[in-house]
Amino acid sequence: MDRTAGTADATTGPMTVMTTPDGLTVRPARADELEAAGLAVRDAYAADGFAAEGGYLETLADTRSRARDATVAVAVSTDGTVLGSVTFALPGSRWAELSRPGEAEFRALGVAPDARGRGVGLALTQWCLAEAGRVGATRLVLCSLDRMHAAHRLYGRLGFTRRPDLDWAPEPGVDLLAFSRDL
Repeated sequence: MDRTAGTADATTGPMTVMTTPDGLTVRPARADELEAAGLAVRDAYAADGFAAEGGYLETLADTRSRARDATVAVAVSTDGTVLGSVTFALPGSRWAELSRPGEAEFRALGVAPDARGRGVGLALTQWCLAEAGRVGATRLVLCSLDRMHAAHRLYGRLGFTRRPDLDWAPEPGVDLLAFSRDL
C-alpha cells in the first residue's frame, strides 16, 4: 500500500491515506461519508449475528458521534462507494477502551456484507497500524467479540498477539478478547 498525506490532524499533521494495488483507498471519512460508514459497520455486525437489534447496532451506526472524539476511517472503492469503516482512538477518548498512554486502539471495524473477500478488513487494519505509527504510538490494541474468529485470524496474520490480561466483559454474555501489536 502507498501512503500519502491526508487531512490535517491536531495530533501530528496530515493523517494517513492508503491505496491498495486494486484501487481501494483507506482514509479518514468525510462528513458526507459518515452515515454510509456507520451503516456498513452496523450491517456487518448484524449479518454475522454479533449484535442484537437496537442498542449496540445503533451505536455502531452512529459514526457522527464517534467522529467527534476519534477518527472514523473508511475504505472506499474506485467509484467512491464506502465498503467498510473502523474507528481509531487514542487514550483518553471516550471510544478508547484498552489503550494506555503511548498506545492507540481501534474498534468497530466492519465490512459491508457485499464487499467481503476484497481485502477491505485487511486494508482497514493496516491503516490503523500506519496511523498508530504516525501518531507515535508504541503499541496498537483492540478488543474483539470472542466469536469473531475470522477477525482473530486476520489479526494473527498481521502480528497481533492475544492479551488475556486485557480481556473484559461490558455486560454478561458479551466477552471481549484483547489483542495487541508492538510497533
